[in-house]
Amino acid sequence: MTTVLIADDQPLQRFGSRMLLESQDDMTVVGEAANGSEAIRMTAELHPDVVLMDIRMPGLDGIEATRRITAAGDRTRILIVTTFDLDEYAYAGLRAGASGFLVKDAQPEELLSGIRAVATGDAVVAPSLTRRLLDAYVHHLPTDSSTENFPQEDARLASLTDREREILTVIGQGWTNTEIATRFHLAESTVKTHVGRILAKTGSRDRIQAVILAYDTKLVEPS
Repeated sequence: MTTVLIADDQPLQRFGSRMLLESQDDMTVVGEAANGSEAIRMTAELHPDVVLMDIRMPGLDGIEATRRITAAGDRTRILIVTTFDLDEYAYAGLRAGASGFLVKDAQPEELLSGIRAVATGDAVVAPSLTRRLLDAYVHHLPTDSSTENFPQEDARLASLTDREREILTVIGQGWTNTEIATRFHLAESTVKTHVGRILAKTGSRDRIQAVILAYDTKLVEPS
């Protein structure tokens, strides 16, 4: 049973989400939060598998709530549900530690499959969409001019093998496991093993965080 906390300032949106989720045999709603502060408190109390997190809420917004929940080290995964597609809010949510995002006009089946995917540790953003997001907003990343000409090796990459570094690079470029397997002549199961090791070694929560890492460490440059 996947437990879900709904965080949204609109009562009708919360009601609709609850009705949909509780119609499923494998999901249950453990609570509802009307703002980011409530979402943080209720996550700490209830430890849901997934939080459906709205971005724009009064007081503490969904991005900051996501940042604080993931920083606390809880196993809870965050799925951003936003009115806006491809905007800086969605990008900021991913950088804050969300495992993905969906727009509110997504089909019910998309929301349900997204919750199930996030609950099992997968990311809910198409690789190509992640790439477009990062390309569009990479200029928001801070630039350290003192190391611009002489970049230092990021400590998060130090333990990666050459093959793992190669795979992290193409993950950052938006490649799927199937594409990676074809390019490197590997079985998909082997690719999944490499991806799992990359996530573990770099401390990335999921594939999206690995993409962001690839950009942060300059393994991938914006197109």
